[in-house]
Amino acid sequence: MEVNENLALSAANYENHVGLKFQLYNSLFLTLPLDGIKNTGIFIPVLNEFCLAKLAEGHSPVKIIAQFFEEYKDGENREEQINFLFKVIQYIERQVVLVDALEDAAYGKLNNLSGKGSLSEFMMRMERAGNLEDLMNRLQDFSIRPVLTAHPTQFYPGRVLAIITDLTDAIQENDLGAIRMCLKQLGKTPFFQKEKPTPYDEAINLIWYLQNVFYQSAGDITAAMRRSLPNWDGTLNLINLGFWPGGDRDGNPFVSVNTTLQVASRLRDVLLQCYYQDLRNLRRRISFSGVYEDLMAIEKMVLRCIRHQDEWDFKVFRSSLHKVLNDLHEHHDSIFVELVEELLDRVALFGSHFASIDLRQDSREIKRAFDAVADQLGLEVPSTPEELFALEAHWEGTLTGDDRVDDTLQSFRIIREIQAKNGPKGAHRYIISNCRGAMDVARVFALARWTAFGDEKISVDIVPLFETIDDLVGAGASMNTLYSESNYRRHLTQRGNKQTIMLGFSDGTKDGGYMSANWNIYRAKENLTRISKLNDIDVVFFDGRGGPPARGGGNTHNFYASLGQQIASSEIQLTVQGQTISSNFGTSESAQFNMEQLITAGLENLLLDDDSKILQPNERQLLEELSDISLKYYSALKEDPLFTEFLEEMSPLKYYGQANIGSRPSKRGQAKKLELDDLRAIPFVGAWSQLKMNIPGFYGLGKALQDISEAGRLHEVQALYRQSKFFRTLVENSMQSMCKTFFPLTAYMASDIKFGTFWSSLNEEFERTQQWVLKISGQAELLSNNPGIKASIALRENIVLPLLVIQQYALITLREETLNEADRAIFEKMVVRSLYGNINASRNSA
Repeated sequence: MEVNENLALSAANYENHVGLKFQLYNSLFLTLPLDGIKNTGIFIPVLNEFCLAKLAEGHSPVKIIAQFFEEYKDGENREEQINFLFKVIQYIERQVVLVDALEDAAYGKLNNLSGKGSLSEFMMRMERAGNLEDLMNRLQDFSIRPVLTAHPTQFYPGRVLAIITDLTDAIQENDLGAIRMCLKQLGKTPFFQKEKPTPYDEAINLIWYLQNVFYQSAGDITAAMRRSLPNWDGTLNLINLGFWPGGDRDGNPFVSVNTTLQVASRLRDVLLQCYYQDLRNLRRRISFSGVYEDLMAIEKMVLRCIRHQDEWDFKVFRSSLHKVLNDLHEHHDSIFVELVEELLDRVALFGSHFASIDLRQDSREIKRAFDAVADQLGLEVPSTPEELFALEAHWEGTLTGDDRVDDTLQSFRIIREIQAKNGPKGAHRYIISNCRGAMDVARVFALARWTAFGDEKISVDIVPLFETIDDLVGAGASMNTLYSESNYRRHLTQRGNKQTIMLGFSDGTKDGGYMSANWNIYRAKENLTRISKLNDIDVVFFDGRGGPPARGGGNTHNFYASLGQQIASSEIQLTVQGQTISSNFGTSESAQFNMEQLITAGLENLLLDDDSKILQPNERQLLEELSDISLKYYSALKEDPLFTEFLEEMSPLKYYGQANIGSRPSKRGQAKKLELDDLRAIPFVGAWSQLKMNIPGFYGLGKALQDISEAGRLHEVQALYRQSKFFRTLVENSMQSMCKTFFPLTAYMASDIKFGTFWSSLNEEFERTQQWVLKISGQAELLSNNPGIKASIALRENIVLPLLVIQQYALITLREETLNEADRAIFEKMVVRSLYGNINASRNSA
């Protein structure tokens, strides 16, 4: 079958399983006995077409809304018009939920679960190539680590997520009665949270995914992999889960040591509930004398621990299960041993901790805590990392009265406490945000010794997070300094000669633009791999990735599969945030598929030679030139005085904090004036997404491609696209950002006295980038090679168009100086409410 036919089938497949069903089930909304639903719903298609046509004519959102009321709802007063606009927002929010549920229900039909990137397909390739022995050797050390974060990019409250789950099940069973009931429930359920969630609330929400999705899917993957390996003896440590809610205090003053302890306790309790349910299921099958009684005893032991009547003893629990396994082999013809083995697989994966809590703090806060202790001890602060590592001191535990400083000082004691209860994996990493070099690592090392560990081994991995372009460039020198320092080297020896380094895609892109950030992270990984090998250190990269390409997102399998053997990949570690959790890991089916994609991408790099992953000298030089041009062009934009003013005045940036979706403030510090360095990457990228400009996902790429091509080197860039998986993935992920870009929405800004020229320059770069990525890729349209994703984006973007026009209408109205306070409150609420549907429709917009 021709490639074009396959692509056409992919688009038709999406239309059949999602597009057509959306039209069918969407019509059910109109029959529901809900306030205003019918009177609103019948106008939605009309409003959609009206917005599209009028935007194409260059009309402003204010004029479009006024014309719509004049032509279709003439005679309504202002209050009725405002009420209608809010009803439209509510209706579209629920349409987006329907699309989410339809895509989740059709996940196995929209994705080839046994195709490229699946474990079954990968194992067949390994067997055909005779690589099974090499694979088994690699599996001794290889693992993936998805780390769930509570970053505020998820706008669905827990009650709505529950409805999506039920609606998905009803759609899969084609139960129209149940579908109708779910839609009715959805119509009555609020999306807006009146109060911000606490960090503990966020943890509870994400623990739901651990309990209901990851526990099952991670165990299933491990069991399937173990069974497919000939003569494999023992368990596989293939998947480790990480957890940031309750541990990530960077920029979040609401996270405390008490929060961290609460979350750790909750993780252990929920895990024991999972074990308890598995034991009950086991006992229904294994009803043989002797073994049945042993299982009953284990079950009661776990139940007493759940009720906090007994102390949890993991070793006793595990050894008791092994005894049951041995008894089945020796006395019961090995009947049902696979069920016990599958439980032991999960016990090996999750231990007593379920997921490891990472503690994270900004380097500037760490320095404040260090300086406070040094001042208490009367120490002269060393000026070099070597002096700092060698500094001997003992802190008596006198707190300062500064909440943030005291939280940092108590963090290491909390780590020890969690390890005592949840095991050594319960909490064993301290991440330094905004790490500028070896001194920051040395301060954490000193604080760990002074406040918690003394002369004992420090059972904590210190993880520097390099984020800015300058820090990425200097990361190799920083790590070389650390590897050469005797005290830190001794610490690494005690930690298995392994160093984890985190790299920030989000802040890297905010700092240097899409092309430059991705290329500099790639180079930093190569350099850090080389330096670590020279020092006999196993380096592990932990990628701080968000949902959209502007924050490291896009096609994750293609990204990791493109890195090759010059970059260490014995472990793949990445953050999973917001809607990416619900869209990629929201069901057991999707979670298993996406975890398998990560596993096979990493193993391919380790086991399979692929010339397309090896960058030739001329290709590296070309990428360097593209990066330099892009960085220069993006930096000029970022340094324009209008850059932050445009975000503040023309986008809904300042309303993110009012949406009550996360506990963390949208920027670091308390300064009233917006400083780009303090602005969080999520609201930064999200604001551009709400404007449908998506600047961080492409800006500078088009200019770089144009300059190189117009210098007579177009053929070089086209060859690079064909031959380099890394560059091809980079370009195609950027296409996703551009497919979600719609400049006609804000075309009215071209005539703005202050920002007209600035807006035009942004639009010009979008047009330029679109032109040149199509030229170098040979595609007729953006994402022609991925019609399934293209169709999903098109449906979602079409649904939210009226909502975006309403948002712009509200923002323009809010800029009127004569607006009274009562109206201002109404339109501010309208902006906040409009954020929800757009973010959820994009699924990976922030």
